[in-house]
Amino acid sequence: MERFNVNTAKSFLGRNVNLHLKDGSVIVNVCLSEIQKDEYERNTFVACVPYGNRNTFRIPLRSVAWAELLNLNLILTSD
Repeated sequence: MERFNVNTAKSFLGRNVNLHLKDGSVIVNVCLSEIQKDEYERNTFVACVPYGNRNTFRIPLRSVAWAELLNLNLILTSD
């Protein structure tokens, strides 16, 4: 499996994903809104918005192991 980098993150912008972190935890159902770069420390962050919320939070790109694409049509349909 390839590592999660800026190019991979760009392909998920505007989509809902589950983010799997390197420490084994999972951040469920967030929309990747933008990629931010810190000019002074040269760190890259991924800005995320939880589903149904307007608040954003940032995760360092180096702590993300991989992202799992979600299909909200399957989640939101109910009998």
